[in-house]
Amino acid sequence: MIEAHELTKRFGGKTAVDGVTFSVQPGKVTGFLGPNGAGKSTTMRLIVGLDHPSSGSVSVNGKPYARHRMPLHEVGALLEAKAVHPRRSAYNHLRALAATEGIPASRVNDVIDLTGLGPVARKRVGGFSLGMGQRLGIAAALLGDPQTLILDEPVNGLDPEGVKWVRYLVKGLAAEGRTVFISSHLMSEMAVTADHLIVIGRGRILADAPIETVLTGGQAERVLVRTDDADALAAALAGDGVEIRREAADELTVLGLPARRIAETAFSRGILVTGLIPQQETLEDAYMELTGGEVEYQSQQIGAQALSATEGRSS
Repeated sequence: MIEAHELTKRFGGKTAVDGVTFSVQPGKVTGFLGPNGAGKSTTMRLIVGLDHPSSGSVSVNGKPYARHRMPLHEVGALLEAKAVHPRRSAYNHLRALAATEGIPASRVNDVIDLTGLGPVARKRVGGFSLGMGQRLGIAAALLGDPQTLILDEPVNGLDPEGVKWVRYLVKGLAAEGRTVFISSHLMSEMAVTADHLIVIGRGRILADAPIETVLTGGQAERVLVRTDDADALAAALAGDGVEIRREAADELTVLGLPARRIAETAFSRGILVTGLIPQQETLEDAYMELTGGEVEYQSQQIGAQALSATEGRSS
């Protein structure tokens, strides 16, 4: 488990992480989302002791990371895949890490096989592609068979097969009761991988909820209905907590009733329904609604104005 309480990190006059409180529970994949510069990477660095908080606290499995005697057995982290000596082979890099905590060579071979690094294990890391570098970083994170896994953009640079492999890997680890904390810019992948989401913007938590709750935004169920008698159906469905919007002559959007209830009501009144389509926002839509006000647009606007002015002078 990861627990943060009023965690804050300032760099000079800039507050990168601003009093965040959250917990990452075992047994599920928790996704960590936010715009560039929102504080994701800084938060992850604080968790594993690479940065020290200005105030507040964060613990992993009941202790600050630095107090664990054998941290590789407690926490596996991928924060910067390229943070490896380029002239060292993948195998020797993992063996050096293993030696710091007495992890046997057999475990090194296990994670090499698990991550598909076998064909390149004896090659220098400096020649690795981005995807192979990511696989090496994941292998290092798994080396100590840790209870908690922290992965920052683990699918960056991976091909579709690799992305799918990471998905099943983290889901499998969570199913074993481990804590899995993962960030990604691929919304479509996060939507099918994460069970819970923490969304951060400008260093503050914007959402901390199951993914289903984030997708619905706490709103009532929404169903698009096509019918030859929209007026009669609207009258039949009207009631407390129900909102009906006329989209077209033969289309209604109904909020507050499940599709089955709508179908049952239409059938009981002899109203023909030709379409019944539950509506749900994509994770990208929900994310944009949450973070739209937390992104710095000013530079883009200034750029557009400058471009317009330049075009005006040149015409």
